[in-house]
Amino acid sequence: MTQVPYAEALLALATMEGGPAHPPDVVEAEDFVLCELGDHDESAEHAAHLWTADTPDDQDLWFLWSGAGAHRVHRLDTLRLCPAVLRELATHTVTTCAFFDHHPGPHSFSVTDPLGDLIAEHVHSEVRRLVSEDDDPGAPDASDVSDVPDVPDTDAP
Repeated sequence: MTQVPYAEALLALATMEGGPAHPPDVVEAEDFVLCELGDHDESAEHAAHLWTADTPDDQDLWFLWSGAGAHRVHRLDTLRLCPAVLRELATHTVTTCAFFDHHPGPHSFSVTDPLGDLIAEHVHSEVRRLVSEDDDPGAPDASDVSDVPDVPDTDAP
């Protein structure tokens, strides 16, 4: 994770072909990005996608960096998209790689996000809990006990 150099990112967005009409809507002064590439060795640059260009040549703006702190080296570059595709024969779906051409590591359709998976599982468990509380709409809430009528306890027919 690293901070995006605001002035450089604004300049790159403003001058790129197919860039946004209003670059400050895309990047803010205190924006941070995560490397999207998954596992890769120390010799490869980290990379974060910043903008999908509206051009016929499929070039997007990427922020690339290596090192950290005072030793961080970075660059902003427009790079062609990776041509790799994943075809699922059973579902007839085609997924394209969302990374740039010649990226290090696996293609985007093979990269997992353990933190994102943990967050999603937490959200799903909370939803299941809330739904299970609402599953029995006829059951009185603990707060509504005073509204339950007294019913005699009898076995008589």
